[in-house]
Amino acid sequence: MRKLLRYMKPYRKECIAGPLLKLAEAVLELLIPLLVAAIIDHGLSGSDRKPYVIGLCLAMAALGLVGLAFSLTAQYFSAKAATGFAARLRGALFHHIQRLSYRTLDETSTATLITRLTGDTNQVQTGVNLALRLLLRSPFVVFGAMFMAFTLDVQAAWIFVVIIPLLAVAVFGIMLPCIPLYKHVQKRLDTVLGRTKETLSGVRVVRAFRKEEEEIAAFQDSNAALTGAQLFVGRIGALLNPLTYVLINGAILALLWSGAIRVQAGLLTQGVVVALYNYMSQILVELVKLANLIITITKAVACGKRIEAALELPVAADADAAPAPVPGAPRIAFSDVTLQYHPNSRPALEGVSLSVAPGETMGIIGGTSAGKTTLINLIPRFYDATSGQVCIDGVDVQSIPAETLRGQIGLVPQQAVLFHGTVRENLRFGCPEADDQRLWQALESAQAKDFIQQKPGGLDFVIEQGGRNLSGGQRGRLTIARALVRQPAILILDDSAAALDYATEAALRQALSHLPWHPTILLISQRIATVQAADRIAVLDDGRLTGVGTHEQLLATCPEYQAIAASQKREEVPSHA
Repeated sequence: MRKLLRYMKPYRKECIAGPLLKLAEAVLELLIPLLVAAIIDHGLSGSDRKPYVIGLCLAMAALGLVGLAFSLTAQYFSAKAATGFAARLRGALFHHIQRLSYRTLDETSTATLITRLTGDTNQVQTGVNLALRLLLRSPFVVFGAMFMAFTLDVQAAWIFVVIIPLLAVAVFGIMLPCIPLYKHVQKRLDTVLGRTKETLSGVRVVRAFRKEEEEIAAFQDSNAALTGAQLFVGRIGALLNPLTYVLINGAILALLWSGAIRVQAGLLTQGVVVALYNYMSQILVELVKLANLIITITKAVACGKRIEAALELPVAADADAAPAPVPGAPRIAFSDVTLQYHPNSRPALEGVSLSVAPGETMGIIGGTSAGKTTLINLIPRFYDATSGQVCIDGVDVQSIPAETLRGQIGLVPQQAVLFHGTVRENLRFGCPEADDQRLWQALESAQAKDFIQQKPGGLDFVIEQGGRNLSGGQRGRLTIARALVRQPAILILDDSAAALDYATEAALRQALSHLPWHPTILLISQRIATVQAADRIAVLDDGRLTGVGTHEQLLATCPEYQAIAASQKREEVPSHA
């Protein structure tokens, strides 16, 4: 938790002023029983004491109003500090997540990160807010009440000396074992959230295979495990209030019993007994508050440690400055590249060496799990090669700052991802300064202009999250247009034409070949029809490069390419391509 406290620095004044004002309110609250005792002992002793009683009542009202002002101001400062702290923490965590490498994201549950950003951060915010308001106030009232009891009657005050340690043992003896249990509850919550996210994301698949009942049963099992963990820790925590009430009420009985005896003997006044009773009641109220505060702080600490662990996830290494390009070097060069996703797994790529010249269109083809996407993920450094080297213009990509490197790459991933917002906002994702003319040019090249013009609002047409209100082909063409808007030096199309018909795909290839800035294009596909017109084609098989050449050369020399061609001979040369 200490590492999180740096996000509190802008709110130092609020963190000091809030507790101090609560202490000032507590001081005023401790004075009230003295005034009550004075009214009983002196104000009710004769008929001429009415002005005295009214004066003390007005004094209590004034103390109450001043205390209310202190309390409201303290709560404002506490809320401001807690809310600002949570906002800064949430922003820092989101920024950190954006910098995580693909490898780290692969190993970290998405549901876990979402929980850290939402539920855990909110719990920490609540804990900070209550801590600033009550962490000093409640113990101050407890020990202040004991001190005031000594000023009234030393013998009766020893009851306070005995009961307060007993209450402390009860409170901390119950709450300390709950800390690891709350961590277990949060892990169960992650499981429930993960299953919920997975089921909602794949709801169409679940319904298509009629697996609703199985998913409901699996969710109920996870939910039951979470409920069981919460009930277990809840039962332990539930012992706190009854135990403290028993101890406090036992102390009150002892106080009233001893007080009655001494009042009858004339050693103590009735007002003092009432004041001592009020102080004991204040201790009861504050200890109940303190117990609930400890529960909240316990949860907040557990959540804070989880957030801290997320902030300690390793981020992708980045270079400081980009070296100058090497004149005459290939635009992209893979030199004996090998990649393992995990140290003990077999290589996804092994010994790949390939170069692509500036302005060249390189097709990359292979079967499922051949390593095509893995290969192109090395170019923008989504993953780093286990061995070997990947260079852009003769410079190792690991020595180029990520912002500079990815700024010259336009990537169209396999899965078309669009965000909620207008067409214009989605197209400007990679180039915020692009004007409408540039957007329409990109749409035209991506074969998306016609259907966007037919949408209400055109560029202002609102796309739902994930492009749910568009067809698969429309989503694919918009993601291609988004990549073209930034006019990248390197354009990577990762099986982006899979949802297009042959006529649209042929028109797209024709448009890409006439782009005015002549980018280096990588066409990744499993279909020969998509890559056969490329300047060269690289064939991958089980992570190895088995052939490089033109369509005709590979048909003559590469067995793997021949096998792909044989399986797709009906699609190799479409009649309308």
